[in-house]
Amino acid sequence: MVLSLPALQEVAAQAYQILRNCSLCPRSCRVNRLQDEVGYCQIGRQALVASYGPHFGEEAPLVGRFGSGTIFFSRCNLRCIFCQNYELSHLGEGRPVDEETLAEMMLSLQQQGCHNINLVTPTHVVPQILGALARARSRGLHLPIVYNCGGYESVSTLRLLEGVVQIYMPDAKYASEEVARELSDAPDYPRIVKEALKEMHRQVGDLQLDSQGLAVSGLLVRHLVLPHGLAGTREIMRFLAQELSPHTYVNIMDQYRPTYQALYHLRLNRRISSAEYREAVKIAREEGLYRGFDGP
Repeated sequence: MVLSLPALQEVAAQAYQILRNCSLCPRSCRVNRLQDEVGYCQIGRQALVASYGPHFGEEAPLVGRFGSGTIFFSRCNLRCIFCQNYELSHLGEGRPVDEETLAEMMLSLQQQGCHNINLVTPTHVVPQILGALARARSRGLHLPIVYNCGGYESVSTLRLLEGVVQIYMPDAKYASEEVARELSDAPDYPRIVKEALKEMHRQVGDLQLDSQGLAVSGLLVRHLVLPHGLAGTREIMRFLAQELSPHTYVNIMDQYRPTYQALYHLRLNRRISSAEYREAVKIAREEGLYRGFDGP
């Protein structure tokens, strides 16, 4: 059930209080972001936006005919050494925006015909997003909200989004603590992402499509295949099929390329082979999944 506007305004106010002693994400830095103190994500009171506009490179159920209405937020709570958007996530390219400006971006995307509002890397700016959504809803925003994240989420923060987010689109990056530590500075990622995925699925269930093939609600999981099996595909696919649902829509992604610090990493400094990708798809099918990827 979609939250009423008064309820959304109340949730936004609650979320802003978290910024006083920030524990929005699993880093739990406990800085006062309302006073522009910064923790791991390097963001204070205001969100930074790098760009926004219709995007046609997302998954087909999001893109449709007129595109997914993406808003790319700067900074991140992960430090992936292979990040393809490192200029935004690591270096912080973008401009500060207040709630009103962010609301206007959302309304502009709706006016351009986009099928959804796709919030890219939103984890560390949930209060600002909720405040902007309340403003935009009061002025007619009605599109589904997509929460497009890295999977390193706090369940308590996700619970604030129940009835606000219609489509969750998290990464499921790693199954190994050692790999998560080395590649993203997050050794607890494997445990955290499983807890987050369970909460997301509890809220929205399996991905639901309308008669045009557009996503209207549900969970869509992304899994980027890494060289040398570093992503731990078998364990992740088994978790999705057995502990969430065999109907989980999972995009097994083949577009890994070495960027940023990965260029100097012995196991990451090449693209994946076609055989590695086919093996990942084969594993997903063996574990009982079938939605969102093309078989060999």
